[in-house]
Amino acid sequence: MKYVSTRGSAPELGFADALLAGLALDGGLYLPEFWPALPALEQLRGRSYSEIAVEVMWPFVQGDIPRDVFESIVHDSYASFAAEQVCPLVPLGTTAAGADLFLLELFHGPTLAFKDVALQLVGRLFDYVLTQRDERICILGATSGDTGSAAIDAVRDRERIDICILFPEGRVSDVQRRQMTTVTASNVHAVAVEGTFDDCQDLVKAAFGDTTFRDEVHLGAVNSINWARVMAQIVYYVVAYLEASDSSEPGDESLGAESVAQAGVVTFCVPTGNFGNILAGWAAKQMGLPIDRLVVASNRNDILTRFFTTGQMEIQGVVPTSSPSMDIQVSSNLERLLFEVLDRDGQAVAEFMAAFRADGSVSVPAEILDKLRAEFDAASVDDESAAATIQSVHERTALVLDPHSAIAVALAEQLGGEESVPVVALATAHPAKFPDAVQDALGFRPELPAHLTDLFDRVERIEHVQNTLEAVEALVRSQLTSSQRP
Repeated sequence: MKYVSTRGSAPELGFADALLAGLALDGGLYLPEFWPALPALEQLRGRSYSEIAVEVMWPFVQGDIPRDVFESIVHDSYASFAAEQVCPLVPLGTTAAGADLFLLELFHGPTLAFKDVALQLVGRLFDYVLTQRDERICILGATSGDTGSAAIDAVRDRERIDICILFPEGRVSDVQRRQMTTVTASNVHAVAVEGTFDDCQDLVKAAFGDTTFRDEVHLGAVNSINWARVMAQIVYYVVAYLEASDSSEPGDESLGAESVAQAGVVTFCVPTGNFGNILAGWAAKQMGLPIDRLVVASNRNDILTRFFTTGQMEIQGVVPTSSPSMDIQVSSNLERLLFEVLDRDGQAVAEFMAAFRADGSVSVPAEILDKLRAEFDAASVDDESAAATIQSVHERTALVLDPHSAIAVALAEQLGGEESVPVVALATAHPAKFPDAVQDALGFRPELPAHLTDLFDRVERIEHVQNTLEAVEALVRSQLTSSQRP
């Protein structure tokens, strides 16, 4: 499989090169040259998560990694997840339209967030490719909370990788921050930036755009600008569909197999910040997964809701919310979707993104908006409604939602329409990562899993940097001694 840039002027790369490059040299994001078809779904039914993952992802890596090696990497990536199913699907009642509602739990990895599902794999893929090439890289990433800790956990103590994660100071939860700052591995650097997540993301993109610096320190990326992140997330959409439609247990109607069979499709409702998670769902649909609608669920930072409603993308100030991982105004992965709806016209994408950066506002033509609205719905939920959903779900099921997952469930419950299409809401984080929001809603603080119970007793190690490219580059250089470089 070859990979092409969304801006059209960077060279095509194989999987391994796209993995290490992260951002394309023209500033675009890599996508596969075509969408391969999923294996026959009935052939995947009843198989383990890892087995399904290998089959779904193999076309994307074929030609760069031997099949047996890839199988071993995938199985190792998910061996430590707390849930045997890796991403369990839980019945959650019905929507306003009377459709079956499910919760897809994506937080059973080591750092309690959906990012683990991809990054445990990506870290091992990095390790394999770098070892084969006898190379070393420095990962520079930005996080709104969860990507940072998941990336750090995935590459901590790996000999061929240094990692510097930028996070907005005071804009992540205490648990999220400590999961990054209490890691003692010498190759890990958690860096606080005065500003927003968008500021951190802009600094990372600017560093990648500085080709001299990029080549000097051998930059790599693990946030969702890296195609491998999105690739790995496609898998749980396939698994969720298979679980929701599984009628292998006679008399077991707990997962609504009958309703899925009647509808023929499933809708997914996804709490969305940087657009990578929901883009993976769209990719699954392009590969043949029977998806009806993809619902973009936002908090008060609703640039995506406004865009999918009006066709205008306009930056406004970032408002702090109880769901900080979604406090984003510039959603990087939207560029990949625009590339597709603009018929893969890289020049058109480059002009669109340049106009957006220059003016802070840009619109798509009506015919493009129609294409987007044919597959996506979008709406936003405020903190009060998210808290009310946490309360109602707990009263009804005893389940505890984090505020990001609550936003997805709130909109999923509201879905109406004449047809009762089953809906899967994605639960993207463990509630213990956001104890203040849970306490405000339910009056108690959820407990951290056993491996994190001493998190608040651990010593933090935080580096601070000014919100400038020069300061970030100087910091990265200072952490990479000449003896560490190849």
